[in-house]
Amino acid sequence: MNDLFEYWQLLLIPVFFGLGWAAARVDMRQVVHESRALPRSYFQGLNFLLNEQPDKAIDSFLEVAKVDSQTVELHFALGNLFRRRGETERAIRMHQNLIDRIDLDEGVRLHALAELGQDYLKAGLLDRAEEIFNKMSGTAFEADAKHNLLEIYQVEKEGHKAIDLSNELPDVASQQQIAEFYCELAANEILRSRPDSARGYLESAMQQNRKCVRASLLHGDLHLQEGKPQEAIESWLRIEQQDPSYLALVAQRLLDCYRKLERRDEGIALLSGYLERYPSLDLLDVVYQLVLEGEGNEAAYRLVRGELQRNPTLLGLEKLMSARLPLVEPDVRSDVELAKSIIQGYTKRLSRYRCDNCGFKARQFYWRCPACGGWETYPPRRSEEFDQTL
Repeated sequence: MNDLFEYWQLLLIPVFFGLGWAAARVDMRQVVHESRALPRSYFQGLNFLLNEQPDKAIDSFLEVAKVDSQTVELHFALGNLFRRRGETERAIRMHQNLIDRIDLDEGVRLHALAELGQDYLKAGLLDRAEEIFNKMSGTAFEADAKHNLLEIYQVEKEGHKAIDLSNELPDVASQQQIAEFYCELAANEILRSRPDSARGYLESAMQQNRKCVRASLLHGDLHLQEGKPQEAIESWLRIEQQDPSYLALVAQRLLDCYRKLERRDEGIALLSGYLERYPSLDLLDVVYQLVLEGEGNEAAYRLVRGELQRNPTLLGLEKLMSARLPLVEPDVRSDVELAKSIIQGYTKRLSRYRCDNCGFKARQFYWRCPACGGWETYPPRRSEEFDQTL
């Protein structure tokens, strides 16, 4: 009985093979039929594209679109490819030619217009991009258009437009972002010596985000501009409750105000306490200079040595070498200078700020990352300190 069952199984093998062969024949016929239905321009375009002749490829694919409107998706795919590669002129040409076709479906034309806006944005033609995105109101592409408009307003520092757009569509921007928009406006007013309007913007920023460090920092700058160093100090001291890592940004400001008030020792004690509780290379730089001026080389060296023992970094070691140089004997000074120069070669790339979001590095601190556009994504720490926290 078992032998009979096994024989039947063997007989089924050619049957299944035959069915598979028939199915493959049907699929192959379909593929051949579809390939024959494609116009010759399609294959010419692919050939030009593979041979890195994009302009000729565009001409061929545009000819395909004239023959068969179903190939319009190919245009969108190629346009996006060119845009991602930074070839914005070619992307613009692809999408503009679609828009100019009189036989194009209105929905497809709108899609092409939205893509053209993205091309202009990528190319830095912000006025043209803004004009197109404004036309997207009331369409299926409105939400994306609003986000792109917000990006344009931020790049062009048009804070009022960014705030109006955020109020119109709450999901477009967070409260943290809106607070930064107000801070941008306030900073501009402070530069123009317009304290009343600057104060109004800063109050609005704090209403959006009570922990907005930048608003407290600018409040202090505004008080200082008005000749009120004590009020400036009080504004900057609030940063400890908001985010103490940002204290390094106001350390020198605090010291200058304490000096104006002839309370230098109080300022030194405050900053030394900050350094002990919130270790920071930038804070160390300020306190080091203070100790060097007030107590001399030996005290400055002890300060850096103690900080290096608590938080070992190459940047700290470089600072230690600088503090050590005046104290060493002349016959070994050249060796210390050599060691310091070698360390400096490594620390140049470690002394930059780095974006938490995209990793972009810069020598100066930014409230908004110039690479990814994120707000408050730059921690006020050097990249070596950043790596130690990972």
